[in-house]
Amino acid sequence: MYGIQLAGFVNQAALNAYGLQLSSLSNITAGDFSGVGITGFLNLMAGDSKGITISGLTNVNGSSHYGLNMAGLLNITGNKGVGVDIAGLGNVSAGEHRGVMISVLSNVTGESLYGIQIAGLMNINAVDMHGVQISPFNVTVKGKGLQLGLVNFYAEDFKGLQLGLVNANPSTKVQWMIYGGSSTKINTAARFKNDLFYTILGVGTHYLDFKDKFSGALFYRAGLGFPIYKNLSLSGDLGYQHIETFKNKNEGFPKRLYALEARLNLEYRLNDDFALFATGGFSHSRHYNKSQMYKNRAIIEAGIILF
Repeated sequence: MYGIQLAGFVNQAALNAYGLQLSSLSNITAGDFSGVGITGFLNLMAGDSKGITISGLTNVNGSSHYGLNMAGLLNITGNKGVGVDIAGLGNVSAGEHRGVMISVLSNVTGESLYGIQIAGLMNINAVDMHGVQISPFNVTVKGKGLQLGLVNFYAEDFKGLQLGLVNANPSTKVQWMIYGGSSTKINTAARFKNDLFYTILGVGTHYLDFKDKFSGALFYRAGLGFPIYKNLSLSGDLGYQHIETFKNKNEGFPKRLYALEARLNLEYRLNDDFALFATGGFSHSRHYNKSQMYKNRAIIEAGIILF
């Protein structure tokens, strides 16, 4: 087909199609497609696609696509994708993708990514990534570039920067921390420790004194640590703490606060599964609803680390 195909329901090309396909239901090409395909439900190309395909539901490329794919639900490419994929649910490329993938739910490449993936839930690369992944969960086997999300994971090797609440790989140690302190009095946390960097997610009780009603906090910390002598190591981190005073608000305390904190930690490992640590630091707490400091105070903590 050369030129323009217009149909109330379905456009079909028995071989290749070059030009414009416009239909309310679907555009189907048995061979290669070059041009612009716009339909309400399905664009289906058995061969390569070069140009622009826009579908209310799904675009399917049996081989490779070069250009722009936009779909309300899915973009599926059987081989290689080059260009921009935008989908309401997900983008799937069985081979590599060079360009940009944007979706509400997930982006998946069966081989390599060279470019940018942005998703509302998850980005997955089955081989390697060269570029940027942005989503709550980012996964790659190998990578070079930036992972930005809540959880970033690589299986073998990554050269670049991981920015997330949890940055993990097969050698990441997941450790359990139990400790007491002057900020929140009783605390438990999970530490995700790599060779140099670590992150901590935890919860603490009694931000106020024990004589007051129950109060608590959630906290996140990120830092780096290194050995200084045999089983002794030094680390430092910065953290954010969300504080709830619960029923203490009726006693004149703020309903909720946040705190920015800095710590230096000294850790002594007795064996592979047990360590002792002591911490000194500083906490600066503020009100959420007004630009006003609540309290500055020193942090003193001590406890154990398991695993």
